[in-house]
Amino acid sequence: MSRIARNPIALPKGVEVSIAAGQISVKGPLGTIARALDPNVELQHEGETLKCRALGNSRQADAMSGTMRALVANMVTGVTKGFEKKLNLVGVGYRAQAQGDKLNLSLGFSHPVVRQMPKGVKVATPTQTEILVSGIDKQLVGQIAAEIRDTRPPEPYKGKGVRYAGETIVLKETKKK
Repeated sequence: MSRIARNPIALPKGVEVSIAAGQISVKGPLGTIARALDPNVELQHEGETLKCRALGNSRQADAMSGTMRALVANMVTGVTKGFEKKLNLVGVGYRAQAQGDKLNLSLGFSHPVVRQMPKGVKVATPTQTEILVSGIDKQLVGQIAAEIRDTRPPEPYKGKGVRYAGETIVLKETKKK
């Protein structure tokens, strides 16, 4: 059995879990999130904890038991606390502005870049050079943050572009005569 799958998932107060027809649904104060269960994994709801167990002795079942445990733990964290990614814009004239479920970016292109946020993801701009992407689905929040960063990734000579907060960019030395 996977070492990760051995750890039970603690369910905080206010979180409801329902397991039916190969699907798990977690409901909490921030919303509801559902995911299909792997057929090689069994989830057991015992009081205030959830336990993952591999069905069978195959390597696939063992690996998926740890994966499903991590995914379900992220679902529980998402509906209680939520997830957040912070991005910074570095460069002269680079700006971001959130308007409802749209994000307007001025990144030095000849045109403004407008990104539509999917359902379940909120975007905020505390300042013109900071972007906060938040939601209850960890994978979706990370994917949207990565797509925003991919609009203008940091270049290696001056470091201009969109970067994650705390990300360090190793700058190259310029060519010398």
